[in-house]
Formats: sequence, C-alpha cells, structure tokens
Amino acid sequence: MDCPLPISRYDKIVMGHGSGGTLSAALLRQVFLPAFSNDLLAKLEDQASVTVDATRIAFTIDSFVVRPLFFPGGDIGKLAIHGTVNDLAVGGATPKFIAGAFILEEGFPIADLDRIVASMKAACAEAGVQLVTGDTKVVERGKGDGVYITTAGIGVLRPGAALSVHAVKPGDRILVSGTLGDHGIAIMSTREGIEFETKLESDTAPLHGLAAAVMDAAPGLRCMRDPTRGGLSSTLNEIAAASKVGIEIAESALPIRPQVKAACEMLGLDPLYVANEGKLVAVVPADQADRALAAMKAHPRGRDAALIGKAVPEYPGMVVMTSKIGGSRVVTMLAGEQLPRIC
Repeated sequence: MDCPLPISRYDKIVMGHGSGGTLSAALLRQVFLPAFSNDLLAKLEDQASVTVDATRIAFTIDSFVVRPLFFPGGDIGKLAIHGTVNDLAVGGATPKFIAGAFILEEGFPIADLDRIVASMKAACAEAGVQLVTGDTKVVERGKGDGVYITTAGIGVLRPGAALSVHAVKPGDRILVSGTLGDHGIAIMSTREGIEFETKLESDTAPLHGLAAAVMDAAPGLRCMRDPTRGGLSSTLNEIAAASKVGIEIAESALPIRPQVKAACEMLGLDPLYVANEGKLVAVVPADQADRALAAMKAHPRGRDAALIGKAVPEYPGMVVMTSKIGGSRVVTMLAGEQLPRIC
C-alpha cells in the first residue's frame, strides 16, 4: 500500500527536503541542529539577532535556485536581494548590507549574467542596501543549471524590537499583507506554458517599508514572517508550534486572485501551500489589529491586506481553517514538495 505522506527518515536527499515544510524541518532536526546547537540557532527565526559592541543587528543568509531564471515580474537576481532584505525586515531590522555568491555554469551567457546583475543593482537601490562583498565560482557545463545565487544580509535592529514566533498569545490576530500564491503560480505557469486572460506576475518585492509601517502602528507586534517556501500553511504551523497556541483562520478571509485559484485547481495545488515573495504575515494583539491592518492597507505593498484569523488556546501547535460552507479542516505543514525550484 502507498502512504500519502512521505516517510520522515531518508538516507539520501530528496526534493521535498527543500520545500520549507515537514521534510525541511526534519532535516534541520536530524542533521543541522544537533551539529550546530546553540541558543541563537535554536530559535529558528528567519534571521539571527545578535549584539555587537552594544549594537543590535540581524543577520541572515539564503540561497536561490529558481527555475526558470527569468519569470514574469522578476528574475533570480531580484529574488535574491528581496529574499534577504525581507528576512531582515520581518525580524524588525533595517536592512543595510548584502553579500552575494554566484555559482556559474560553464557556457552561461554573459548577457544573461549582465541582466541578472543589473536587476540585483536596481533591487539594492530600491531597498536602500549595498552589496559590499561576494564570491564567484564556475562549475562544468551541465553541472550548475545556469546560475545559483547565495545572499547574506546584515541589518540594524529597531530599538526595543523583540519579535519572535515564540511570543504569540491566545487572542492575538493574524494579518496577511496581500494576495497569496502569486509568485509560485507565476513560476509554474511559465514552466508549464499556462496562459491567463490577465497577466499574472510574481509578487517579489522588498518589504522593509511595509514592515516598518506595521511596527509603527502596532507597538505590541508579536512577530512577522514572509510566507515563502511552504506558503502560508508552513508559516502558520511554525508559529503555532513555536508559541504552543492553536491558530484559526477563515477561508473566506484569505485574499487570493481568481487566476491563482483557477491555476491551482488546474494543477491540483492548494494556494495555502504556494510560495509568496512579496507578502508578510503579522501577529498582533487584538486591540492593535485594526491599526496594523490600516497601516498595511495604506502602504503600496499592502493594499490587499486582510485579517485572516486569530490565535486560540485550543489545539496548541495546530492550524484549523473554517471553510466557506461552515466546515473546518486541519491545515498541516507541507509534507512533500508541491512546486520544486520556486525560489
């Protein structure tokens, strides 16, 4: 008999280990956390918050292997800068400096590399960061799929900022800054040659300004996350598990574009598990939710923001969604790999 869920222990890496879901978490627990055990790593935030000579900084790193390299609304270069900027921003930091490392495949066109670098330069300017150091390596033809990019970032933490996925309390409200699944479906539709009557583009964008607006509006802000790999589902499950609360969301409140819904139905995907690259999830105290939502909607990156649910004391560590017809279902973390090579 076939089991619908993947086994949790493998002797070789599979694509699902890069999903940002259950297998990614298992790889962390089984390999990386035991080897590099320390208090900072154990927090499993999107960035590490450290103090250097009385200055509180945030530090993060990410790798990008998206296929195709160029897609509607962006490319691997823009994605690399935005991803690193956003991991800093959702931790309460102002992004400052970026490092970039490039793995190039023999035979990759210099014109395409120029295009990617120009895109990175423009993304840095938009986010107000500088790329200050880097590295380049070349692998043999057929071994590198064009180009892979790794970016690391440093940001200065806002005074008093102490955001954490461990800080959520029952009664807190869950906000999302805009429509879900745009990036993942833009990538997949390009790969599969699916066309829509209206143009669908990746939502990749820097979120530092939006994150700052939310922090200004909600001083009691518990945490922020950008729901990238594994989508909204994995993000909410991580928050629920870390804070030992239940999370209830309403299907009717989720902002999803009609063409994304249509593509998900066509491809057999659930938009809750599809990656986003220009959206953030914020958890705020109930009495600050209206102000936080208004701040999101007033920002160009948050015009489609919505209040989608709340934290509850029941069923700690679980996410439950109420359907449009009144039923409910448990929303589990992504078990396998819905859309490989998405970022």
